[in-house]
Amino acid sequence: MSKLYFNYSAMNAGKSTILLQASHNYRERGMNTILLTASHYEVDGKTTITSRIGIEEEAGKFSDSDDLLALVRKELRTRPIHCVLIDEAQFLTEDQVWQLAQVADELSVPVMCYGLRTDFQGNLFAGSRQLLAIADNVREVRTICHCGRKATMVARFDDDGNLLKDGDQVAVEKQVYVSYCRSHWAKAMGKYES
Repeated sequence: MSKLYFNYSAMNAGKSTILLQASHNYRERGMNTILLTASHYEVDGKTTITSRIGIEEEAGKFSDSDDLLALVRKELRTRPIHCVLIDEAQFLTEDQVWQLAQVADELSVPVMCYGLRTDFQGNLFAGSRQLLAIADNVREVRTICHCGRKATMVARFDDDGNLLKDGDQVAVEKQVYVSYCRSHWAKAMGKYES
């Protein structure tokens, strides 16, 4: 039975690197994959999954209105699909997570999702919340805070280095994100009493 996987972490843990390696492993064995990332990352009509270590690959894109089950069914009419890999899975809608579960359950194609668990304010993204609830396999990809402890939170800064405590949940351009342990994030955001 195929499964729905959710690999989550804070920023800079290597999620995209792991995704691209998994796709490479399938393709190296003559198997076909579908790579998708959020339409937020479209540049000049193209979407690319890019790792901070320098590897990248063109990918399809998804937006809130896309039916991912229909997309996979359409691909299956032209070629066998052995795995669907989703980058930036936090931007999936709840319905899309259920569509991906159906891809695994009814089309017998494994689905591997990679994304953030929480936003810069410590709130779950809709896609992440649903994946945490229904994925067959949930795995944390670890990264570290500047103090050396496990980073689980993300802070957002403007171009001048000022910490942002409010704003839109999604801001992918001209923002700087830093991963922190819960303690350093909470102190920076004013969540802990002095």
